[in-house]
Amino acid sequence: MLRLTDLALPLDHAPADLERAVCERLELAPGDLERFTVVRRGNDARRKTAIKLIYSLDVIVRDEAAVLARFAGDQHVRPTPDTSYKFVTRAPEDYDGSRPVVIGAGPCGLLAALVLAQMGFKPIIVERGKAVRERTKDTWGLWRRSVLNPESNVQFGEGGAGTFSDGKLYSRIKDPHHLGRKVLTEFVKAGAPDDILTEAHPHIGTFRLVTMVMSMRETIEKLGGEYRFGTRVDDFDIEEADGERRIKGLHLSTGEFLPASHVILAVGHSARDTFEVLHDRGVHVEAKPFAIGVRIEHPQSWIDKARYGPNAGNKILGAAAYSISHKCSNGRVVYSFCMCPGGRVVAATSEEGRVVTNGMSQYSRAEFNANSGLVVDITPERDFPGHPLAGIALQRKFEELAYEAGGSNYKAPGQKLGDFLADKPSSAFGDVTPSYQPGVHLTDLKQCLPDFVIESIREALPVFGRQVPGYDHPDVVMTGVETRTSSPVRFTRCRDFQSLNTRGLYPAGEGAGYAGGILSAAVDGIRVAEALALELVPA
Repeated sequence: MLRLTDLALPLDHAPADLERAVCERLELAPGDLERFTVVRRGNDARRKTAIKLIYSLDVIVRDEAAVLARFAGDQHVRPTPDTSYKFVTRAPEDYDGSRPVVIGAGPCGLLAALVLAQMGFKPIIVERGKAVRERTKDTWGLWRRSVLNPESNVQFGEGGAGTFSDGKLYSRIKDPHHLGRKVLTEFVKAGAPDDILTEAHPHIGTFRLVTMVMSMRETIEKLGGEYRFGTRVDDFDIEEADGERRIKGLHLSTGEFLPASHVILAVGHSARDTFEVLHDRGVHVEAKPFAIGVRIEHPQSWIDKARYGPNAGNKILGAAAYSISHKCSNGRVVYSFCMCPGGRVVAATSEEGRVVTNGMSQYSRAEFNANSGLVVDITPERDFPGHPLAGIALQRKFEELAYEAGGSNYKAPGQKLGDFLADKPSSAFGDVTPSYQPGVHLTDLKQCLPDFVIESIREALPVFGRQVPGYDHPDVVMTGVETRTSSPVRFTRCRDFQSLNTRGLYPAGEGAGYAGGILSAAVDGIRVAEALALELVPA
C-alpha cells in the first residue's frame, strides 16, 4: 500500500475528481488503480477565492514497486507506514502482582487506565469528582444558578477539563510511534465520529465527549479496572530507605488507606491542593511558564468571512478558526489559545470566590459566537520567582480580583474592545452579545489583570485586526480572566517516566507539565502506562 500526500483539489470538486487526480498524480494507466482511502483531509485557505482541499490517501495499485521506482525521492509518494498499536507487554493470566493506581480520569488518566486494562493489569482509577453524568449536572449548577461544587465542576470529574471544551484532537507533539492514532481509534470505538480519523483538525464537542467517556469506562471495567469516584487523594505515603524514596500508598478522602507501589499522577492542571501536598512530601516539582489573559468573542460569521471570504458558510469548511500571535515591544508574546469556533465562553473555576473563563463548543460548532483565549506569556524567572508553587498564588490572585470585578457572584468581568483600547470602563453592549454564563458584568478589565498584560494586549489588538479583518471591532467583548492555560508546575520525571526523586510515582499529562490539550495528554498517558507496565512485567 502507498501513502500519497499533499494532493490538492478545488473546494467544489466532484467525487469522481479525486480518483482521477490520484491516477494523474501517480501516472497510472486505466485499471492500474485498485482502490484508495482518505487518510487525512485539510484545506488551504490562503487564497480565499480559490480554497483547496488537501488530501493524504492510502492507495493500492497493481504494481506498487513500479510506482515507487517511478517516484523515488518524492516525499509525497511512499510506502504506507504501519500505524497499528502494539502493546509493549502483557500481564500473564495468573498475574497477582501490584495493581497500578491512576489518579485522575481526564484524557491522560483515561487512556493510561485503558491501555493498562487492555494489557491485563486491572488498574484502580481514583477520581475526586463525580461520574460524568452527575458531574455535568453540577457544572450546569454553576452556569445556571451560580452554585459551585468545588469537587465536581469543569475541572474535576470523569473526563477531566477536556470534557467541557471544543474537544479538539490535534496537536503538534512528536509522535513517532503513532500513539495519537491509537487515541483516535479508541475514541471512535467509544462513539466519536469517524471523521476524526481523517480530518486534519478533528474535534468531538462536549455532548459526544460525555457519552464517549462513559463507554470507555465500561470497557475498562469489563477488563477488570475499578473506578472510585468522589475520592480525593489527601496524602501520599512515601518511604525512604537505602537512599531511595518510594511511594507505598495513598490516603484517601474516604478515610481509607490504599496500598500502591505504582501510581500514575494524572490530576490535571487545577489540582492545586494535590500539588501542595506533593511539594510538602518532598516530591520534586518546579515552576513552569504559562499564560494569562482574557476570552475574546466575535460573531462566528465575522471570522468565517475573514478567513474564507466568498466561501464563508461552505459546509465542507465548517466554522472557521484562527491562530494568531504577536511579539510585543516589551518582549511579551500575545497569542490566541484554545480557539472555539461556534461555541461559548464558560465558567471554569474550581475554587470558591474566584472566576476563571474557558471555551467550549459542540460537534456542530453551530452557536452564534466564536471565542478564543487571548493570553500573554509569563515565566517563573520574570513573573513569579522564588518558589515552585508561586504560579498558583499568581493565578489565584487574579482569579479573586476577577470575582470581585464581576460582582462577587461568579459573573465574569467584561469590557468592549473599543473601551479597552480607550482605557475606559464599558457600560453597554454593542453588536456582540457575550455567551458566558452565569453572566457578564461590564467594567474595566485592568482591575483584574497585570499591567503588562493590559499593555501587551492593547499593542496586539490592532495587529490582529490587520491579520483577521474585524478582529479589533470596537464592539467585540472580552471577559476575564483566563488563567488555566496550562499547569504552573512540572513534576520532573526521569527517562523511565518516574518522578525524579520518588520511585513508583509516574507524573503524567497536563497537570504534571507534560501535555497541553486532549490529544497530547492522552498520548502522554499511554507512554506512561507503557513504562509502568514494563516495570511490572518486562518484555
